[in-house]
Formats: sequence, C-alpha cells, structure tokens
Amino acid sequence: MISVNHISKSYGAVKALDDVSFSVGHGEVFGLIGADGAGKTTLYRILCTLLLPDEGEASVAGFDVVRKMQDVRRRVGYMPGRFSLYEDLTVRENLEFFATLFGTTVEEGYDSIRAVYSQIERFDNRKAGALSGGMKQKLALACALVHQPEVLFLDEPTTGVDPVSRKEFWEMLSMLKERGITIMASTPYLDEVRCCERVAFISQGKIQGVDTPQVILDRFSDVFCPPPIDKSYLNSDEAERNDNVISVSHLVKSFGTFRAVDDISFTVKRGEIFGFLGANGAGKTTAMHMLTGLNQPTSGSGTVAGFDISTQHEQIKKRIGYMSQKFSLYEDLTVAENLRLFGGIYGMDNKEIDNKTDELLQRLEFAEHRDDLVKSLPIGWKQKLAFSVSVFHQPEVVFLDEPTGGVDPATRRQFWEMIKEAAVSGITVFVTTHYMDEAEYCDRISMMVDGKIKAIGTPDELKKQFRQPDIDHVFTFLARQATRSSD
Repeated sequence: MISVNHISKSYGAVKALDDVSFSVGHGEVFGLIGADGAGKTTLYRILCTLLLPDEGEASVAGFDVVRKMQDVRRRVGYMPGRFSLYEDLTVRENLEFFATLFGTTVEEGYDSIRAVYSQIERFDNRKAGALSGGMKQKLALACALVHQPEVLFLDEPTTGVDPVSRKEFWEMLSMLKERGITIMASTPYLDEVRCCERVAFISQGKIQGVDTPQVILDRFSDVFCPPPIDKSYLNSDEAERNDNVISVSHLVKSFGTFRAVDDISFTVKRGEIFGFLGANGAGKTTAMHMLTGLNQPTSGSGTVAGFDISTQHEQIKKRIGYMSQKFSLYEDLTVAENLRLFGGIYGMDNKEIDNKTDELLQRLEFAEHRDDLVKSLPIGWKQKLAFSVSVFHQPEVVFLDEPTGGVDPATRRQFWEMIKEAAVSGITVFVTTHYMDEAEYCDRISMMVDGKIKAIGTPDELKKQFRQPDIDHVFTFLARQATRSSD
C-alpha cells in the first residue's frame, strides 16, 4: 500500500531525507520512529502529496504521489503532529468542512467514523478549541476518516494526551486495522511503538533499520531505552527541605456551576520535584494557573514562595519560572535574544545576563547556535532552551506543564537531568507529565481525578497503596474512576 524508493529532500543545506526506502503492506500497522528533526514529518508530507521530493519515487495505494496526486489525496487520511482542526469552528462544523473537502458528507461517511465520533457527538455544538486534548484527538481522527480512506497517516497523534486516552486511541486503531485500513504512525511512546507490527527507525534523514518493534528497540537501545536517571539525589538532604514553598488549602476554581478544581489541599517543600498528574480535563492546568498568578481562585487559600495567590500574584510571578505546553519562547528571536529578553523581564542586569548566557550556551552545547532563530531549532532543543529560560533567573519554584510532550526518550532523559540539577540547586520543581516513567523520578506525586486530589505520596508509596506494579497502572486505575467527561 505504501512504497518509498530512494526518496531525498533538502531544505537549503539541510538534508531532511537521504535516500529513504521501505514498503508497507495492505492492512499493516507500521511505525515510523526517530528523534526530533529526523525527517518523519517531511516524509509524511511527501506521502500525503503536500511536498515534492527532490529525488526518488513513492506511491500510496498504487498511485504515484507526484504524477497521481489527486488519486492519492482521495485515498489517504492525515493527522499532522499539531491537531489539524479549526479551533473556532464547532465539532460538527469541523467534520462537515473536512467531508466537503473530499466531496462527501458526514452522513455518507458516518459508518466509517461511528466508533470514534459517537464518543464526541454529544459535543457537536462546542468549539474545537474548548475541547480537552483527548477529545480533540478523537475529532481529528474522525475528520481524517470521514471520506473513508484506504491509508491513514498519523504524525505523533497522541502527544500531550493522557495514558488512558492514548490506550483508547490505539484500541480505535485496532478496529480500523480490522476494516483493512493501512496505518502508518509515528510516536515517542514505547508502549505505542510496540503496538505496531513493524517499525522503521529514521535518524538524520536516513533509515537505520526496519523490523519488528522489539528488534528495533533492542538494536537501538541507546536511543529508545537509555539507562534510568540515578535517583540517589532524591531526598538527599531533608534538613534543607523542611520549609514549604507551596502551600494550598481547600482551593476551588469554578466556571459557572462547573468546578474545574474542587477543594484540593497539599504542600510542596523546597528543592522537591513534585509530580502533578491527572487525565486530560482533571483540572491540573487550571490549578497550575492559580498557583502561578494567571488565574484567581473562587475560594480557598494558597501561598507560593511565601506570597498569597489571591492578593500577591504579581510578587509570585517575579519569583517563579514557568514553561507551558506551548513553548514560552519567541520563535522570531534568536536564542541569545530570547535569553536577553527574559533576563530583562526578570530584572537581571546586562552584565549578569551576558555572563549567564555564555555559561548556559556552553553547558547546553548551543554556543554555535546563539544567533539561530528559535523557530529553526528541533523540538527537543526548543524544550531544553525553554526550560533554561524558565530557570535563568534562579527562581524559587519552576512550573513545568507537560514539558517533554512529543520528545524522544533520549532527549527526555537529558531534559530530566536538567530538572535534577535544578532541584539539587534548591529550585522547587512542580511538573505535570503524561509519561509515567518520568513520574517515577519525582519525590512525590499527586493524582487528580474530577478536580480532586485522589492520592498523594512517593511513587513507591502509591504503588504499594493501590497494589499496582508501576505508576502507569496506578494512573490508569484512578483515572478510570472518573465520572465527569474529559471535555
């Protein structure tokens, strides 16, 4: 169903794809895996006729992607890395728009999307931008399927989605495979890699190997299964961790009659790595917005770095760092210009900014990229830079909202080494993540369900309390108890 023969593509001096060849059989679930900037998205765009290759040939469903472009487009569905939705349109309007693009109607294609769309149909009149990550993902998949494609291309479709929603998504893909749809997917999650029948590992534009998932993961274990981070630094000096940097008591945030955050209480100590976990829609980001001064609580109280979150949010902002799901960097500024801008915002003088910029770029091995525009950097580099910006002024607390979404395992490990260094230096790290292996690196974890904290403790304490083998199983056990929809 997919044939790629000696495909190459360059952007100026950068060779995104270098003599790439492989094939995918009818009805196969085929994985394309690799680090950020490896060439995956460029290859997807060529196979979906959105880009022309410089060299080589490719066909999809028997049609050449250059000479038979329109035939290919009628037969493929495509979910790009960032949701291909119009956020100001409703759920139904998005679906009707994509059906119209392919000369069909929602009614004609309903049987092909029933299993997916039935889960979000009750939100027909809600704008796509108001949906949770899991709901957006289901809508995007329905839009890609509405014209009944033969081949489905999925470019990291579950990035930023909680583990339970990810499992549900791959269950839906299994149903599509049973209908004979050929699926090609990329993902940074190893459990999803193992759901594929075969995978191709691409690195620096070249295919390094094609085989079963386990063979590829074993052969390239240094990339996909790096050694775990040494946890000996955790709780290394309790004497320095006896003061609470964050303290929350009976915190509530309501939107009309809906309680997004419903009476939560907890404390976080200085230098602690505190994991704040929960499914999409559980209330994590709303709670974080209150702690960072971006939103005010409806009731309850809390302090961050000694300042009241209701009345002293401007003082809080000066003493914290924040890295959101969408990178808090200016893409049209260079690396050095971003550091200078944020250093100035945080009140650092020019000499201090210059000295710390030189030191940071040397440590990150970014020195030769100091004058590169941020938008030209691979996603993993952007994330390391965004984290560095968030702690550039040595804040008391840094808030990280899913900082490693969509990043390969080796880069995620490097990122967590940086988090460890920040914690050792005395910075409190408050982090949300959908990678349960990362949760194991936290000193303590809280689990939110339906706006409430259902469990809190060390990873080992939670596994023992709920009699589960790992944090992934603890998360799934608690998240499946949710009664409100993750919308």
